[in-house]
Amino acid sequence: MKSIKINVQLTLIGLLLTVFLVSCDNDDNGTTTAPSIEANFDITETTASYDNVLEQIVMTIKVAGMAGNTRPEPVGQLDGAPVLGYVFPTTLSSEDVGFGDTEGIVAMALTSHPDFDDTPLWDENNDANYLNDGNEWHSHWVLLVEDTRVEGGLSVKEFDISDTSIVLPPTNAGMPMYLDSPGFQVIESNNQIKVVFPITAVNNKTTFNFDGVTVLMRVNTSDNALPLLGVYNVYDVSSGDLSLPYTVN
Repeated sequence: MKSIKINVQLTLIGLLLTVFLVSCDNDDNGTTTAPSIEANFDITETTASYDNVLEQIVMTIKVAGMAGNTRPEPVGQLDGAPVLGYVFPTTLSSEDVGFGDTEGIVAMALTSHPDFDDTPLWDENNDANYLNDGNEWHSHWVLLVEDTRVEGGLSVKEFDISDTSIVLPPTNAGMPMYLDSPGFQVIESNNQIKVVFPITAVNNKTTFNFDGVTVLMRVNTSDNALPLLGVYNVYDVSSGDLSLPYTVN
């Protein structure tokens, strides 16, 4: 039953993304209505490999330009703060990554956002200040859900802070949504951006499906009609339709 629900979710989200990507290409007059995809977010390949000696998984997005070279321009506050992301939606379950049993698409998101730091346990720029690293590319587990309130059709799943049944990993970012800050290593190298994590971080799963997506997200703290963290631009989808066709090698 759970797998049927996930497949339905993937189909709905895939259709929504397809419509969104088409609408970004042209308006009614045939003119461009959204910024063109920068080469730094134009995906050419998405892969994942399992190292059975070190028992680690390496996930990689390759782009036409320089991966990770473009970072958001700060707005000077949390509300409206832009978040750029290289994202790997997966078929992992919420429980595989430390969340409770709940519906949504588990994704590994590599993000940069200069206006805030949501990894208080990690010092990504090694300056002994744990609260100024938001601009550095870093890793998050997130749970994505369909959300028609934002142009990108997706948001990070939220919850009521008074709900005592919510289960989060101890490395969660302290926000009322399914977002974890596990501190996995992110590597930028020319046209590639990678994340490395042990298989113990995914319930010892070494086979699962995934996709690659590049996005612009924004934080919202002022409008109850919008999600706390929504996807506003989808720059590219590796598979073209978010069908999660790729498997771990």
